[in-house]
Amino acid sequence: MAVKQTLEFLTNLSENNNREWFNAHKNWYQEEKDDFERLVTDLIGRVAEFDERVKYLKPSDCIYRIYRDVRFLSDKSPYKRHFAAYVCPEGGRRSKLAGYYLHLEPDNVMLSGGVYMLEPDMLKKVRMSVYANYDELETILKNPDFVKYYNGKMVASESLKKVPAGFSPDFEGLEYLKFKNFMVEHHLSDKKASEIDLVSYAADAFKAQYDFNQFFNYTIENE
Repeated sequence: MAVKQTLEFLTNLSENNNREWFNAHKNWYQEEKDDFERLVTDLIGRVAEFDERVKYLKPSDCIYRIYRDVRFLSDKSPYKRHFAAYVCPEGGRRSKLAGYYLHLEPDNVMLSGGVYMLEPDMLKKVRMSVYANYDELETILKNPDFVKYYNGKMVASESLKKVPAGFSPDFEGLEYLKFKNFMVEHHLSDKKASEIDLVSYAADAFKAQYDFNQFFNYTIENE
């Protein structure tokens, strides 16, 4: 995939986020969309080598639409400023499980994963799992391959101000119990993303994330 050209298109789209410009450059969009679909096809195949549950996915299962739902937003820009895909068992982007997320956006190329926007009851169960099985989670977070890509920690995309009631204040992973999402992120510069074999790089990063996802999926699928 020509990542540099895709980022160039997205930069132009960000600067001209209106239907007139988009319709006038529909062919350019289609070229980049097709290129991204080929990348996701290859990525699914590579991820399936270590997570066979994704091998039945198609790119259309994983790729998010470029069109924004602006009904309840103050920003009425009609198009997203990124291409993104969620390679995840049980439905791709519609799955409730932890999976593998690829995000292409100028100045924000990212590989991510984990669980996001859990229902309240499931969030409680996941917090209990973190509390009860923290030794296992800590081993995953300290794995050298995981540290290489994700710095050995989860990111606090949303957190409570206080630890939920019922947990010991001496618990080593106390800050994680405040989390509403349990995610990891690995960021790439536009330059690096354009120069490397992004599919191979992403597959290696996602492989390092596999045990992390499995930790949370065990609770989600068995409760």
